[in-house]
Amino acid sequence: MKLIIDIGNTVAKLVAFDGDEPIEEIRTSNDSLSALGAFAAKYAFTHGIVGTVKELTAEAEEQLRNLHIPILRFSHETPVPITNRYRSPKTLGADRLAAAVGARSLKPGKDLLIIDAGTCITYEVIDAKGNYWGGNIAPGMQMRLRALNEFTAKLPLVSAEGNVPGMGYDTETAIRSGVLRGMKYEIEGYIRSMRSKYPKLLVFLTGGDKINFDATIKSIIFADKFIVPRGLNKILDYNHDKK
Repeated sequence: MKLIIDIGNTVAKLVAFDGDEPIEEIRTSNDSLSALGAFAAKYAFTHGIVGTVKELTAEAEEQLRNLHIPILRFSHETPVPITNRYRSPKTLGADRLAAAVGARSLKPGKDLLIIDAGTCITYEVIDAKGNYWGGNIAPGMQMRLRALNEFTAKLPLVSAEGNVPGMGYDTETAIRSGVLRGMKYEIEGYIRSMRSKYPKLLVFLTGGDKINFDATIKSIIFADKFIVPRGLNKILDYNHDKK
């Protein structure tokens, strides 16, 4: 059993893997990792990996030190089973590279676009030969909703839950539809653009935000919430096998 620790901008995900399959996932504070000890005690983990997009707090570091198994700390220097062609690997988020590895582990030999709709929306491209070319980063759903409130004088902070008409009929629906439909059109535009370059492109969607797509787009999307943990798991195996 392997312990996968994926620390994001909002939460940390703890995932137990048996071989290539996720057995259980729980979420905990990305500052304290408060649930880590209890989760680690639940399984007979032999080793693990931690990938993070933020600096670890002293409390999180203490939680990791209390684990009685070897933990690989994923960084830009960690060997990965794909070719990383990103021009500034030191600034590349661990989640972005892990997502590319995770998607390729599920669909090897295919041109892939990985869309992670979380705190930010990221778009990652890896070709059929295993070359990771990078991608784009855009504000996520909550960031867009908050920005409209914080950077204007009168616009309210609107929940993502509620009616999403084609055109808003009041300020609340105008904001919600503008954000949610804007994200939908943005993502569909990326897919169409990338398919013009890679006609057999496969698309993976992960992350916490739910988005409703047109039927023609939805038919080419694979939804998998474990894309990043799968990637970290593969990176752990790749480095463990080298020993």
